[in-house]
Amino acid sequence: MGRQKKNKFKNREGVVYSTSDDFEYSYEGGEEEETLEPSEQDLRIWLDRKGGGKIATVIKGFVGTEEDLKSLGKELKSKCGVGGSAKNGEIIIQGDNRDKVEKYLTEKGYSAKKAGG
Repeated sequence: MGRQKKNKFKNREGVVYSTSDDFEYSYEGGEEEETLEPSEQDLRIWLDRKGGGKIATVIKGFVGTEEDLKSLGKELKSKCGVGGSAKNGEIIIQGDNRDKVEKYLTEKGYSAKKAGG
């Protein structure tokens, strides 16, 4: 079982060949949403139980680029002093840090509420 090469041309749309010198291929899914201002964001803070009895704080509802999501996630992880991740429109912070997260987000101008039970 050898390593397989990843085909970088797989997502090209509609063009097989072009003779134009300044032709640019268009790729599927290349457009990201523009990040909304903090006051326009409506974030929900959930408590989630992971495998092995671990608890995580999950922030859902972020609208914006993946880069801005990761930046906010990094700030929250630093503020809470724990690890976590930020991807697919969600920020996951290890442990029950809902109060710290809510306080920090409202100070930054976000509309944030605790959700779930």
